Amino acid sequence: MKDELTELVPSLRKFAYSLTGSIHDADDLLQNTLERLLSKPIPEQVTLMAWAFRVCRNCWIDEYRAKKVRANASDALAYEAQSANQLNMDEAVTQSITLKQVSSAMDELPCEQRETLSLVAVQGMSYADASEVLQVPAGTIMSRLARARAKISNLLNGRNEVLS
Repeated sequence: MKDELTELVPSLRKFAYSLTGSIHDADDLLQNTLERLLSKPIPEQVTLMAWAFRVCRNCWIDEYRAKKVRANASDALAYEAQSANQLNMDEAVTQSITLKQVSSAMDELPCEQRETLSLVAVQGMSYADASEVLQVPAGTIMSRLARARAKISNLLNGRNEVLS
C-alpha cells in the first residue's frame, strides 16, 4: 500500500493544488490526506486511488468549512472590538467633557471650598483628617463641603446661583 500511495503523491498534490489554489495550502492538504490514509484502513472493494482522492477532497472540505467558521468568528470578534472601541471612544469623549466641566466648575469655587472638596471628595480624606490639614473644625469642613457640592451641582446643571 505504501508503494501505491507513493506513486499517487504527485497526482494527489496536483489535485490538492487545484482545490486550494496555493502551493503551501496544497502541501498542507496533501499531508493531512496522507495522515488520514495511513491512519485508517481502506474500505473493501474500493481502489486506493479513488479512496485517496475522496479523502483529499473531504479533508479540503473540512478545512474550507473550518476556515469559514474561523473567519466568521474572527469577523464577529473584530466587529465586537470595533464596537467596543467606538463605545470606549464615546465614553472617553464624554468623560473628557465631564472632566473639563467639573474642572471649570471647581475653578469657580472659593479657595476654601475648592481645598475642602479636593481633600474630601478627590483625595478621600475623612472630615477629621481634612480639618487637621486645613486647621479648621470638622463642622466647618462639613459646611464648606456642602456649599461646594451645591455650587458644583448648580454650575453643572446650568444654574449659576451664587452660594457662599
